[in-house]
Amino acid sequence: MDAPLRASVVVVGGGVSGLSAAWWLARSGVDVLVVDKGIVGWEASGRNGGGCTHYNSALFHEEQRLWPLMDELLGYPTEYRRERIIFATTEHHLHAYLRMGEEVGRHGYDWEALDGDEVRRRVPLAGDSALGGIHLKVGGHANPQRTVQAYAWAIQDLGGRILQHTPVVRLVARGGKVTGVETAAGLIECDHVVVTAGPQSGRLLATVGVRLPVAVARAEMIVTEPLPLMPHGGVDGNGLYGRQTLRGNLAYGGGPHEWIDLPADGAPLSRPTSPLAAHLARRLAELLPKAAHVRVIRSWAGLIENTPDGRPVIDRLSSPENLTVCTMSAVGFGLSPATGHAIRDLVVDGRCSFTDLDKYRLDRFDAVPDGWAADKGWVAAARAAAA
Repeated sequence: MDAPLRASVVVVGGGVSGLSAAWWLARSGVDVLVVDKGIVGWEASGRNGGGCTHYNSALFHEEQRLWPLMDELLGYPTEYRRERIIFATTEHHLHAYLRMGEEVGRHGYDWEALDGDEVRRRVPLAGDSALGGIHLKVGGHANPQRTVQAYAWAIQDLGGRILQHTPVVRLVARGGKVTGVETAAGLIECDHVVVTAGPQSGRLLATVGVRLPVAVARAEMIVTEPLPLMPHGGVDGNGLYGRQTLRGNLAYGGGPHEWIDLPADGAPLSRPTSPLAAHLARRLAELLPKAAHVRVIRSWAGLIENTPDGRPVIDRLSSPENLTVCTMSAVGFGLSPATGHAIRDLVVDGRCSFTDLDKYRLDRFDAVPDGWAADKGWVAAARAAAA
């Protein structure tokens, strides 16, 4: 940049939560600029299972209201498909999934219990190991890459700006307010900052004295050769999450986190590993044995941040009072339409218009000790071995 840029609101982090926030702000006529250290949606936001069924979230009702509207609202396809089938190959999982269905029902949404035969009828790739499950008539899945692209184009259509390949080094504060962000290319001045930088959020907030405890993990997924389309593309089970793409590929993830130490320069550590890919492939073959013959053609990895209690932080702080923080603790994609709406409300109106966000306040971690991640065992393998 030859001269400092300025925007009314700077969104730091071009993942799906930041993009949704910027889109909602641009829809309200706010001069908004998204700044990302790389390409928007390049990490976990574009590399996930695409699920849109977060029934435990305070944002769930808004998530379900918005997803069927998103293609029209954005003006670009997200490939959203409604409904989801979750089935079990063990009695333990079956009881858990039935409880999940009952919880969704208590929220006022329709669901159906399935026996093994009905699972095999609705999920042709399932086998004799299917004991039963649930069919949720709510939720669903979308294409993460398409969705990220749709958000980005829609932001620009509304006059918002996106600055890629521009790492933010620190936040700049003066007189109790954030006045801008210092990037590798220079200063960007602003009236309000929204930090949605995923694993890097804690480091950036620390530059203005704000503590956000997060541990960083690498999540991986595999993609198979295409298969004939099933009646329902959203199928989960055996500890896996994922979907069948419209081309027929199976895209699945889920399993043990690889806890990592974030590099000092924030560079992504998104290279997948063969052992975890093989682990995913084995469990996918157990879930869908009639797909066991297909080859895995690629794998993905993305970094995700995890808070001590596993819940998001969505909060407009009191000090600095023009700083809004959002970290979704690994559930960002599906909730993104609702999360962006909530952030827009916090920035523009000072409060969320459609749900109570108190349980997502940052100050709930004030008493969490600095060594909390080690106490949980959430540390990189090399560091754990050294200890």
